[in-house]
Amino acid sequence: MGDFTHFNEHGRCHMVDVSEKSDTSRMAVAEGYVYVNSETFSLIRSGGVRKGDVLTVAQIAGIMGAKRTSDIIPMCHPLMLSGVNLELTLDEGKSAVRIEAVVRNRGSTGVEMEALTAVSVAALTVYDMCKAVQRDMRIGDIRLLHKEGGVHGVFHAE
Repeated sequence: MGDFTHFNEHGRCHMVDVSEKSDTSRMAVAEGYVYVNSETFSLIRSGGVRKGDVLTVAQIAGIMGAKRTSDIIPMCHPLMLSGVNLELTLDEGKSAVRIEAVVRNRGSTGVEMEALTAVSVAALTVYDMCKAVQRDMRIGDIRLLHKEGGVHGVFHAE
């Protein structure tokens, strides 16, 4: 279990004690996509989805998801987030909604999970709002793009 920090010396899961870690500025960027057909893409773009403005509702849901990450991911610490920004854009070439989340805080643990959760919740919200039109949408390519702060420093995906 050497490198897995969420296991104790007996191999049992535990929440990592971060009380001795110093507070630093931290930031994480994550992205993901909801792949849709051309009809759904057009409805999202034109605002024709009956449930409302898909991109705005998903943006708000993603922000709420980031704030509630520790409620749904068992070993995550509750964090005081200093900022959450979600951008949802239409990628015509991929026939997809691209979701990018940037999460910031100053604390003793990072915000990667909050950024990934924000993207995931926003993607699920796009699905929920469009499922009456298309049930075979695909959510995918959710990943961490960038992170800064903490003992591991900067990470940037290739």
